[in-house]
Amino acid sequence: MSVMDCFQYPLDTDQLLRKKRRIRRELLAQNPHPLKKRVAILGGSTTNEVADQLGLFLLQYGIEAEFYQSEYAQYWQDAMFGTPELDGFQPDVIYIHTTWRNITNFPTTSSTVGEIDAMLDAEYEHFSAMWQALSDKFHCPIIQNNFDRPNYRLMGNRDIYDPRGRSNFISRLNQRFYQYAARHEDFYINDIDYLSADYGLTAWGDAFYWHMYKYAMCLDAIPSVANSIANIIKSIYGKNKKALVLDLDNTLWGGVVGDDGVDGIAVGPEVPEGQVYAEFQSYCKALKSIGVILAVDSKNDEANALAGLNHPDGVLRPDDFVAIKANWDNKDQNLRAIADELSLGVDSFVFADDNPAERAIVAAQLPGVATPVLDGAENYIKTLDHGGYFEVTTLSGEDLKKTELYHANAQRRQAQASFADYNDYLRSLEMKATIRGFESIYIQRIAQLTNKSNQFNLTTLRCSEDDIRTMADNPNWLCLYGKLADKFGDNGVVTVVAGEQEGEILHLRLWLMSCRVLKRGMEDAMMDCLVQDACARGVKTIMGYYYPTAKNAMVKDFYGRMGFAQIAADENGNTTWQLDVASYTLNHPPMTIER
Repeated sequence: MSVMDCFQYPLDTDQLLRKKRRIRRELLAQNPHPLKKRVAILGGSTTNEVADQLGLFLLQYGIEAEFYQSEYAQYWQDAMFGTPELDGFQPDVIYIHTTWRNITNFPTTSSTVGEIDAMLDAEYEHFSAMWQALSDKFHCPIIQNNFDRPNYRLMGNRDIYDPRGRSNFISRLNQRFYQYAARHEDFYINDIDYLSADYGLTAWGDAFYWHMYKYAMCLDAIPSVANSIANIIKSIYGKNKKALVLDLDNTLWGGVVGDDGVDGIAVGPEVPEGQVYAEFQSYCKALKSIGVILAVDSKNDEANALAGLNHPDGVLRPDDFVAIKANWDNKDQNLRAIADELSLGVDSFVFADDNPAERAIVAAQLPGVATPVLDGAENYIKTLDHGGYFEVTTLSGEDLKKTELYHANAQRRQAQASFADYNDYLRSLEMKATIRGFESIYIQRIAQLTNKSNQFNLTTLRCSEDDIRTMADNPNWLCLYGKLADKFGDNGVVTVVAGEQEGEILHLRLWLMSCRVLKRGMEDAMMDCLVQDACARGVKTIMGYYYPTAKNAMVKDFYGRMGFAQIAADENGNTTWQLDVASYTLNHPPMTIER
């Protein structure tokens, strides 16, 4: 069994708990250059196993975590008053692991409405003051559990609607937490209220584990909690999957369209089986609204595939997909071709196919592609949802129109094929670039790009929205974003440069670009504007830095192509480059530039 099988839904909790050291060693061997992050766990209960399991789940996403753990139930004191250890740790992420057992006051049947409201205010302020103190001190993402419920109800069903009921009080307190999250960036809710319900409250809240070990939930539920937290953290740092590649026969509909004909496949309201597949199609279509792109990879005649996708009772249509590969080629080859066409790494993909043999081939040939086990169409949605592949921590305007952006890219590729000269093609695009200093309206998108761009990324500096604001507000930083539009559509914000000025020297700390605009001259436009702005600030020398990762080899010589001279290199492949501003020659790419 592959070590990665432990992390597929449903989780193999027995292996994760009993063989965690071996699993950790194997994960590190598979990814010798993980992204390193410091995670502080401030717990209202025992957190040792939470940290161990969270470490495993983050490693399988390519993130190696170092942990700080508060002493038992000292979460609030550590947050409000600090400790030398926590202050010195300087966390990248803070996770507050509290549960209903950390609520200090509950109503009783003799409590008045006024007393209950005062209790609610006091409990909320206990937490909100802590969140603010942590934010002011550490300026990093904060993840807070909402509250699960006790596995008993004193008043039975009345407990949920009577203000004196614990269930009602917890529900109201959770709503306060959600309102805070909606108002504050870099603050996230880990929904253990849902996790506990999904797991089963009776098993989740087994009091034995609390009284014996001070675990806030049963031991076997801890991997599920760790998985949920890891999904939030990996999303913050751009480790989400970006695309769902779907088989057709017995995946999007019941039956084989080539054998049964369009009228013979099961999809839609007429039969129970068809309703199951229609609901799955609706789920897949809804994924587009959070920025997931859809593609088809099916062994089929293309005409049959398109006929199936145009079934009158189906939900998905051909235009919902950015690529449709319906042929008799191997599916791993098709998926590789889709990745190349979209300029995405194969590790950006989830492959959904009911056939275990096809999944095994794709997993073996394309490491990094997620291949969830689809066992029974009625379980498809649950399997993809619980897999956490597409966790949403931010949702930008670009996410909402991702499919449209990739369709426009396909039109550009078709147009390119009709030109013999590439420069003539670029001029035909009628490109318009907007290059300006960081603006508040684009802060979220800029931060998102720093965490999602892996290939064209010189330093792989990952930034929160607060980090971007700090750069923008600091007069010693030169910060630029670039948007690119053409006759086929608007790509939105696609590139970011940020440099720190020290006297007459500008150090480029951040340079990245979305791969969907590669080879269109946007990097030349950004360099031209960067040099012009640097010169206006009295900069004589620009220093560029390249830090290699497993994915950014394509920009290894980027600075050399831009006229920089390499002045240093170390044994790890890190290089330093220098540009004399006075010697720079403008590139003048074929586009109109608005400043």
